[in-house]
Amino acid sequence: MSLLPFFEWCENAAVGHAIRDSLWLFPVIESFHLLALALIGGAILVVDLRLLGLGLRRQPVAQLARDAQPWLAGGLVVMVTSGILLFTSEAVKCYYSPAFWTKMTFLLPALVFTYTVRRKVAAADEARVRPLWGRLVGLVSVALWSVVGAAGRWIGFSG
Repeated sequence: MSLLPFFEWCENAAVGHAIRDSLWLFPVIESFHLLALALIGGAILVVDLRLLGLGLRRQPVAQLARDAQPWLAGGLVVMVTSGILLFTSEAVKCYYSPAFWTKMTFLLPALVFTYTVRRKVAAADEARVRPLWGRLVGLVSVALWSVVGAAGRWIGFSG
């Protein structure tokens, strides 16, 4: 079953036309999308780098994770909302874009990993988590989110 008809429907929706036909809507929405990427990146990296043992060693991982959580959640809300809007303006291009499919393939595992494994390890008492396990979790998280971000940027430069 092909998803192309759904993608065509999305692109032909009124919101897609409005964004595509406007001189300023796409760049404004993309600006919010990229700002949200920066928020998410910062919230992810500060905790993951701490898990990797690469900074803020005096700050407990659990405290960093709690402090970063609102920024991560807010960034995700803006990122998903703006991403859907951007998608509707060029859905058929996305359908044929390997970068789009790479991003979508890695986005779900990145979200699931962040809100399950990473959250549990970050919230745990550091004395009970083996340093190697924390480093592995931080490395996997950075890798997943890096692919999501890189593939997202690749969408704009491909096709």
